Amino acid sequence: MLARWDPFRELTALERTMDELLREVTRPLLRWEEREWLWAPAMDLYETDDAVVVKVALPGVDPEKVDIRITGDTLTIRGRVEEDVVEENATYYLRERRAGAFSRTVRLPVPVIADEAEATYENGVLTLVLPKVEEVRPKTIVINNKKGRKK
Repeated sequence: MLARWDPFRELTALERTMDELLREVTRPLLRWEEREWLWAPAMDLYETDDAVVVKVALPGVDPEKVDIRITGDTLTIRGRVEEDVVEENATYYLRERRAGAFSRTVRLPVPVIADEAEATYENGVLTLVLPKVEEVRPKTIVINNKKGRKK
C-alpha cells in the first residue's frame, strides 16, 4: 500500500525529538528553585554625525545600581531588578514584570570616546550619548569653483 508523503509530519516528529533531547540535557544542570534567568532589556542603538546613542528600557530600575562598561568596541550594561514582595493573602492573575539580573552587550558600530560618555535616566529609559572619535566623524569638503576666473 502506498502512503502519501507528508513533510510536515516528519518536521513535527523532529521537533518533538529535539524538545525531548533538550529537556534531557538541561534537566540535570538546572533545578527550577536554583536557576535565575538573566534577561536582556530592550535597546535602541543609532548613530548621529557626532555620537552613538543608546537607549535602554529599564523601568523600575534604580539607576545607581546599573553598571555600564565600554571595553574596546563593546558596550555592556548590567544590573538587577529586585523582585516585589509576594502578598501572601493575594490571588495573582498576572505576574509579568521581570525581576532578577539583566545584562545586555552590543558591539558599537564605530570607535567612541568612552571618557566623554554621558548617561541620563528619565522615565525608565537610560540614554547614553557616546561621542565618536574624531577620525570617524564626517568631514565636509568645500569645492573651490574656479569657473569664470580670469588669469
